[in-house]
Amino acid sequence: MQVDFYHLTIRPLEQVLPRICEQVLGSGNRLLIVAAPDDLRASIDRLLWTYSAEAFLPHAQVGASMDADQPILLAPDVNAANRARHVALADGEWRDAALDFDRAFHLFDEDRLAPARLAWKALGGRDGVERRYWKQNDAGRWEQAG
Repeated sequence: MQVDFYHLTIRPLEQVLPRICEQVLGSGNRLLIVAAPDDLRASIDRLLWTYSAEAFLPHAQVGASMDADQPILLAPDVNAANRARHVALADGEWRDAALDFDRAFHLFDEDRLAPARLAWKALGGRDGVERRYWKQNDAGRWEQAG
């Protein structure tokens, strides 16, 4: 199980999350995007429809339409009704239920840095968990820091 911690320092969630979606779908996998606040899920929903004129990210919010068939499903909690094996925690809150997936993307900004550090430390001693910490350099490129 791999957990990728993405520390958003330069580029915001709106620029990073669609790229993760593309990578997951491109690898033939499904993705569950978790965001507890209703307004954040609605914002992500709009973002995934409009972020690029050249790309299409098929998705739905949980409960909207045929959850099990959705390549990308947005939900308020970690419940992969679409049978996803990858999860993106988009609201900055770590959830241990993400450890039931093959890969978790934990996205957080400066406001959620302290809780992310606690999650990083807590996962350090877990068997079968590989942690990676990604931080943006001054040019906005991702560098693995841990």
